Amino acid sequence: MTKKLIILLFAIVPIAAFAQNVKLAHVNTSELFNQMPEIPGIETQLNNKQEEISKNGQALVDEFNKKAEEFQKLAPTSSETIKADQQKQLDQIQERYQMFVQNSQREMEELRQKLLAPIQQKIADAIKAVGDEKGYTYIFDLAAGNLVYVSTTAEDATPLVKSKLGIK
Repeated sequence: MTKKLIILLFAIVPIAAFAQNVKLAHVNTSELFNQMPEIPGIETQLNNKQEEISKNGQALVDEFNKKAEEFQKLAPTSSETIKADQQKQLDQIQERYQMFVQNSQREMEELRQKLLAPIQQKIADAIKAVGDEKGYTYIFDLAAGNLVYVSTTAEDATPLVKSKLGIK
């Protein structure tokens, strides 16, 4: 029995000593992000851009519908050459619309990233400052499940794991 108690003490003491040196914390960046004062202005800018895109897209749809109506009215009496030309025009409008949709989606995403990047950086800087001030070893993000801060005093185990796996 005494032997088991001694082994147990030798196992617990190093764990307890390690636990005293590690300070863990967590944040919810989603909550922080939603409470940033810049968010309503960014949402307004994104909504305005989306409305502009919708108007331009609707103009292409209207152009297509107008051409389609013309095509249907002239189709029975038109020559094959005119029908082919009008079909080609409809196809071109449809291609332009598809390109417009793709470009608009990319443009919206780029604008979103451009507007949100400073806020994301501001939150990251604040997390780092708190981590440094309070001496946290790790700060975990509850919203994303990601590690968002690693103290300069934390040991990087990556080289040891790579060595164990035989990766150079």
